[in-house]
Amino acid sequence: MRILHPTSKRGTLERADTLIESHSIDDQHMYRALDILSAESDFIEKSVYKNSTSIVERETELLYYDCTNFYFELEEADGLKQYGMSKENRPNPIIQMGLFMDGSGLPLAFVINRGNQNEQTTLKPLEKRILKDFELSKFVVCTDAGLSSYENRLYNLMADCAFITTQSIKILKKHLKEWALDPSGWRVAGSDQKINLKDLALKTDKKVYYKERWINENNLEQKIVVTFSLKHKRYQRSIRKKQIERAKNKVDKPSSIEKNVQIHLNAL
Repeated sequence: MRILHPTSKRGTLERADTLIESHSIDDQHMYRALDILSAESDFIEKSVYKNSTSIVERETELLYYDCTNFYFELEEADGLKQYGMSKENRPNPIIQMGLFMDGSGLPLAFVINRGNQNEQTTLKPLEKRILKDFELSKFVVCTDAGLSSYENRLYNLMADCAFITTQSIKILKKHLKEWALDPSGWRVAGSDQKINLKDLALKTDKKVYYKERWINENNLEQKIVVTFSLKHKRYQRSIRKKQIERAKNKVDKPSSIEKNVQIHLNAL
C-alpha cells in the first residue's frame, strides 16, 4: 500500500480492503505491530536486501545518502521530536531521517534521529552498519555539500571506500578559486586537448568542459573536478534577465509592492 497509495496507517488499513486478498485485522492489531517493526527495523532491512539480490541486481558500488525531516503538530518538543531547521520552514518540532539508496535507485537503509541533530554526524554510524550488516566491502558515497564534512570524507578514505560530493567554488582557498575560474586549461571528455573558454562560440556551444587536479590538505587527498557548460550559462543568464525585468517593473509600479506588503502585514 505504501507503493500503491501512500497514506496514514489507518488509511493504509482501510484501503487494503480494496485489494484482491482482503485482510482480517483490526486497527489495534496494526498499531501494536508498529513497536515490533520499529524494534526489528535493522533486521528487516538486512533481510529485505539479501532476499532482493536473488530477484533484482543491486548496484551497491555507488550509494547515495541524504537527510530530510518531518514535522509534528505539537507545541512542545518530546523525545526525538525536537525543534530544528525544518526543510519546510515550519516552527513545529521535527524528526530527522537519513536514507541510503543504491545505484539502482532502491532504498538500502535508513535511520531516524533527533530533529535538532547535526546532519553531518548521521552518516558515519549508518555507513558502519551497512558495511557490517549488508556485508559490503567498499563503495562510493555520494552526498551534497551539507553532508560532506572533513570527518566524513576522511572516514570514507580510511574505511577503504570513496566519496563524491559537491563543492562551492566560493569557499575554496584563493589559489584553488583562481585555478577553477581561469579560462585556460579546460578539456572535453575523451580528449587531452587544452581549451580556452574565451575561444568558444557563446551562442551555439552545447559541450560540457572540465578541469581537474589533486590536492592534499590535512592528510586528506582529494581530486577536484570543475565543470562548465555554456548551455547552462545561457539558461542561468535568461533566468537572471527575467528577475531583473520583474524588479524593474516593481520599481516602475511601486503601488503593487505596497499592496503586497499590506497583505502580508494583515496576514501576520
